[in-house]
Amino acid sequence: MAENEKQAVQAKKDKKSESKPSIFARAGKWFRDMKSELKLVQWPTRKQTINNTLIVIACVVVVGIFIALFDFVANQAISLLLGR
Repeated sequence: MAENEKQAVQAKKDKKSESKPSIFARAGKWFRDMKSELKLVQWPTRKQTINNTLIVIACVVVVGIFIALFDFVANQAISLLLGR
């Protein structure tokens, strides 16, 4: 029984000596990993970015017009129902 206790104490000491790296070491590893991942990203060209931006702006304008029309129609319907 005493032998098992000694092994348990030794195992605890071994675990303490295998502590995780410091916060600075982990942060440095994170930045190195992030830099290597960003090198693998396929970035869009200037032309693609402008094209996608224009498409988004056009979609926002179209949806805005639909919302304005719905708001106008709903406002007129409620006014008609309330007799104002």
